[in-house]
Amino acid sequence: MRFVLDASVALAWFLDRPTVPYADRVRELLLDGCRAVVPTLWQLEMANGFIVAERRGVLTHSDTLEALQNLDLVVAQAIENSQEFVSMRRALHAGLKFGLTAYDAVYLETAIGQDLPIATLDRQLKAAASKAGVEVLS
Repeated sequence: MRFVLDASVALAWFLDRPTVPYADRVRELLLDGCRAVVPTLWQLEMANGFIVAERRGVLTHSDTLEALQNLDLVVAQAIENSQEFVSMRRALHAGLKFGLTAYDAVYLETAIGQDLPIATLDRQLKAAASKAGVEVLS
């Protein structure tokens, strides 16, 4: 099975203590052989999440380096970059239509374009996915 992975879920693996059960289930799916598809901006969102976590004292720099090593393993084994380009126009349209940020609109458009379910912890993205007819991974 393949699905679109929102950064909110992947960041939860490293930032939430304890990790929310939904994020644990998604991680288990990846460990069991499922594949996650991510838009190009996913790497930037992940980096930003780690930067913010360090600034807020949630992670130390050594914690971040360890998290990146673990994330590299997951990426190598179970995460693929989407080859679908989501234009600024498509992101703008979806963002306005569904009340999303442009970033979340890219995840939604990636799921729509590849006819894949989406894994997210973001309530607005979940609601938008439901309205758009995109399955939210449960």
